[in-house]
Amino acid sequence: MSATATKVQPSPPSREDLLARVPALVAEIAKGAAQRDQDRELPFEAFRLFRESGLSTLRVPVSLGGPGGSVADYIELIATIGAADSNVAHALRSHFNYVENLVLSGRGERDAGAIELVLAGKLFAGAHTEQGTARPGQVTTTIVRQGESWRLNGRKWYATGTAFADFASFSALDEEGQTVGVLLPVDRPGIQILDDWDGMGQRLTASGGVILDNVEVFAHEFTRRSLENLVGRHCSTLRQLHLAASAGGAVRNVLADGLDYVRRQARSAAHSTAETAREDHFVQQVIGEIAANSLAIDALLAEGARALDHTVAAFGRGNEEEIEQSLLDSAVTTARVQIVLGQLGPRTAERMFELGGGSVTSRKYNFDRHWRNIRTVLNHNPLLHKSRIVGDYLLNGTTTHLKEGKVF
Repeated sequence: MSATATKVQPSPPSREDLLARVPALVAEIAKGAAQRDQDRELPFEAFRLFRESGLSTLRVPVSLGGPGGSVADYIELIATIGAADSNVAHALRSHFNYVENLVLSGRGERDAGAIELVLAGKLFAGAHTEQGTARPGQVTTTIVRQGESWRLNGRKWYATGTAFADFASFSALDEEGQTVGVLLPVDRPGIQILDDWDGMGQRLTASGGVILDNVEVFAHEFTRRSLENLVGRHCSTLRQLHLAASAGGAVRNVLADGLDYVRRQARSAAHSTAETAREDHFVQQVIGEIAANSLAIDALLAEGARALDHTVAAFGRGNEEEIEQSLLDSAVTTARVQIVLGQLGPRTAERMFELGGGSVTSRKYNFDRHWRNIRTVLNHNPLLHKSRIVGDYLLNGTTTHLKEGKVF
């Protein structure tokens, strides 16, 4: 080959290559997770490792230069990361939501250059919610023309994952009062990401506020994607299943921590005839219950992912009637997954404290983080509302809320 010959670029990793990297990645993320929660130390190192792993590209299809991982692959990845640190799993939600919208949208509906940024390992997040408005979803952030560019001003909330991302999307009202979206690099002057999330759980997700102070926006940074079309509805359901996978991972963590505690630390109760805690029948019963609950949640997550993969396949076939029915099926399935998770998840985290006496509540173990994290994830959307909507759909065929593209 001559010195002037074109250098051959390495092939991108395959789906199998990427998935083979998961065990080593989660082992690193798990290190010090309980202590990070106690110290409120944001997991920047975990996100550096995630970038390096290439797993952020998992859902990009082969036709667009990616590995072609399925929704089932992705949801299992999130649950596996959640078993190491549910904060990290949760904080990836906006990234995978953005990528999903990109890869299912037509070429003319994608943000310019975004696929290339995803394949380069960039992470995406953002914030659209605001505090102090009369109703959820209302936007007071503004964007106005100033010369050849625009200026963005406002304050956002629930900016989950934005502190760890490279790009963030924000919504604003333009000069005609229309809601528009922009996608900006997070290091743009005027963007201030705050570490002020004060929830009792998921404390390391960077879910607090973002101040937008006279941020310059260029014409090519206005986003094209819609949250209300068919792809947007699919992504809404995907976001809900991602939340469930984060909590399901935390339930796996309950099992792992419970087993480790019994094997290493727990003593048999004073009244027990067992020589060790691991031989105590009641301890064995609790471990068995935790393991069964975790398996049930995992099976439900897999069913939710299967329904979403069916929707992806329907998009590929282009039959609108099939797409519509699959969107309803996946929305209802994911809601049912969340309802059962809401019953089993907190109970499982609470049952862990039956594995020992007062010592199991020691702050050095920080076992209460599991209940706090699961409960906080479940509070993102009211499960009573989801139960009612599922019942109304099954009884009466009502689809109003299922078609909104919000929390279903």
